[in-house]
Amino acid sequence: MNGVQPRVVCAKTLLRTLESGSYSNLALQAAFQNAKLTGQEKALCTAIFQGTLERLFTVDACVQAHISRPLEKLDAPVRCVLRCGIYELLYLATPPSAAVNLWTEVIKAMGKKSASAMVNAVLRSFLRSEKQIPQPKETFAAYEVRYSVPRTLIAQLIGEYGEEKVLPFLEDAGGEPPVYIRRNPLCASTDTLLAALAEFSPTPVAEIPDAYRLKRSGALTDTAAFRKGMFHVQDLASQLCCMALDAQPDEIVLDVCAAPGGKTFTIAEMMQGKGKIYAYDLHENRVRLIQKGAKRLGLSNIYASTGDAAKPADDRPMADKVLCDVPCSGYGVMRRKPEVRYKSAEEVKALPGIQRNILEASAKAVKAGGVLVYSTCTLSKAENDAVVTDFLRSHPAFSLEMPWKPAAWNQSIAAEMTTLFPQMLGSDGFFIAKMRRRAE
Repeated sequence: MNGVQPRVVCAKTLLRTLESGSYSNLALQAAFQNAKLTGQEKALCTAIFQGTLERLFTVDACVQAHISRPLEKLDAPVRCVLRCGIYELLYLATPPSAAVNLWTEVIKAMGKKSASAMVNAVLRSFLRSEKQIPQPKETFAAYEVRYSVPRTLIAQLIGEYGEEKVLPFLEDAGGEPPVYIRRNPLCASTDTLLAALAEFSPTPVAEIPDAYRLKRSGALTDTAAFRKGMFHVQDLASQLCCMALDAQPDEIVLDVCAAPGGKTFTIAEMMQGKGKIYAYDLHENRVRLIQKGAKRLGLSNIYASTGDAAKPADDRPMADKVLCDVPCSGYGVMRRKPEVRYKSAEEVKALPGIQRNILEASAKAVKAGGVLVYSTCTLSKAENDAVVTDFLRSHPAFSLEMPWKPAAWNQSIAAEMTTLFPQMLGSDGFFIAKMRRRAE
């Protein structure tokens, strides 16, 4: 039956992702390398896979309402097929009867023929209910089903920021993420870039020079403009982080957790290709990503190598500016990496200690009068405000300053420790703290 194969790939990939905790985009790329799918089939597989992962708690509530035993008691392949089937019935335009028949065939193709009648019955029961999504009475349980984010995380974020900020963020986390790029001023003029990407309808971002939002992103890396190094893809939050660092031509800059290199590239461009930016990552394969990107963009002032950001290194130069964009829980980028929302408390509890170690090691490389920027793509105050406050308490030579020069666009968002939400400028959720070392 046409349409079965992309759905089989989808269900198997979802199963592997949930079992291994791997990044969804990497899991999908690996699946496509081993499956012979057309472009249209890949698009369908991607839509169902990413959508189901994004709406996991929502579809789980729907499945549970139509089975007699706890969801976790189902065989894992059956559970994944039901999740994907419910997602398709809820959010895609596939004719309902066709979707039911296709997912019934999928479970057979996955070696669970005995479960096909159950899959068919559950999906048809869901249709008879007019695709109703259960609505728990308890507030945080209802939020969990509505936004497909663990109620414990929702309660934490609301406790830290309040519902007015958090609920719009959660709503945004379930939508299509915007695509932003940054023009490479060393390679392309504004007019040249706009003409080269006309099919993507680039719109300038008023607040951030050289930043553009695209109306579509398909095949962006296949364009001549990409191959010629006219731009790189980068969310606004990362660009704002580079603006806070404010690296100047001829300075020495360290980017201690640099891969895959987006911030490194922007910093190098802001330096007009002059001076030196040393970019480090723990893994050689990720260092190669930085080197490859720098070569494509023609940025010869980038020096990428392996290095452990949590350990001071004698061979690192003293720098005018140091960027610590540290490993974090990633809650600010749920809309791009839906799997991060399901991280357990065990997975994130050790992060503040790691982050503090990186900040501590990086501070040793900041020149007198130099700048140290600490950033994350999470909203957790334990990984953000608390880490910076603890660092400053034991390092009186450093003090906070505003991340950007006062301007109309940042009056309502800038603070000495700035937390960005998507509803502010359209960026991912992000944290920026800019510190300056006292001049000797």
